[in-house]
Amino acid sequence: MTLVRNGAVVADAWSDATYFTPESWTAARESGRAAKGSHALTLGPDDGVEALGPDAACFGLIAIAFPSFTDGRPYTAARLLRERYGYTGELRATGQVLRDQLFFMVRCGFDTFEVTDAEAFAQAMREISVVYQPAADGRTGALWRRRAA
Repeated sequence: MTLVRNGAVVADAWSDATYFTPESWTAARESGRAAKGSHALTLGPDDGVEALGPDAACFGLIAIAFPSFTDGRPYTAARLLRERYGYTGELRATGQVLRDQLFFMVRCGFDTFEVTDAEAFAQAMREISVVYQPAADGRTGALWRRRAA
């Protein structure tokens, strides 16, 4: 798989990292092996981010799997991590990541995508430049920019 971030193909800085699951993270935290920002976590659609909560800051990368293009739970997980828990690290979409849904994934807070056709995804990242409402990606809506001017 190829990684796309901000419209460009990038190398996987986490390729040698140890990935935790929520269950293995709980064991690591209890044994004292938890340091802020130095770990990677994989979340499935059934893994609730509410249990992770304040521990989100311990991860430099959280990869959330899309098991199918019809499953919307990863969108909710991304928004919760960014907006409720203040997660600022890399948020990666894996699995069934489709070009047509890329814009919505970005708006929910994903910033890196595991894809098969990197050029199509890089182009898709540049296609929509105006948004209308605030979201987890922090972009100012067109109406608010117009009012401010």
